[in-house]
Amino acid sequence: MEEKSVQESKAMVIQQMTQIDANLAGNVHGGSIMKLVDSTAGMVAARHSSSNVVTASIDRLDFYHPVYIGELLKINASINYAGKTSMEIGARVEAENVMTGEVRHTASAYLTFVALDENRKTKAVPSLVLQTEEEKRRNFQAAERRKIRLAERSREGNARK
Repeated sequence: MEEKSVQESKAMVIQQMTQIDANLAGNVHGGSIMKLVDSTAGMVAARHSSSNVVTASIDRLDFYHPVYIGELLKINASINYAGKTSMEIGARVEAENVMTGEVRHTASAYLTFVALDENRKTKAVPSLVLQTEEEKRRNFQAAERRKIRLAERSREGNARK
């Protein structure tokens, strides 16, 4: 299986936030942002694996600042880690006030996706070529988060027995 670089699968989505995305106070719902984050990260996972993908988990989704009606929401997503059948995708969300030009980092998230074959069974994904120090750092941190996720899953499984 051919390797792929981070650059080959990254994605950016920009969408203007409207009344349909927000509450009565004009704040965009976290769920609206979450859906866009999931969709954008899914694009990255699909591009990397050249297959259908499903969201396996969202490790973290931290909101830092509100997003308002009329602002542009920009989501940058890229792959941090590729395992045998799963991938961690990192997403950075920014809001831009088009009137003032102010850009705020409003949220960040880590999502895990699993690649599926034509029978909806898990399939192997290409390994990840790390080209920059930033990519290597993000990959190391993603591997650490993966260890924590697996340990938590093991503890949860033992608690249910």
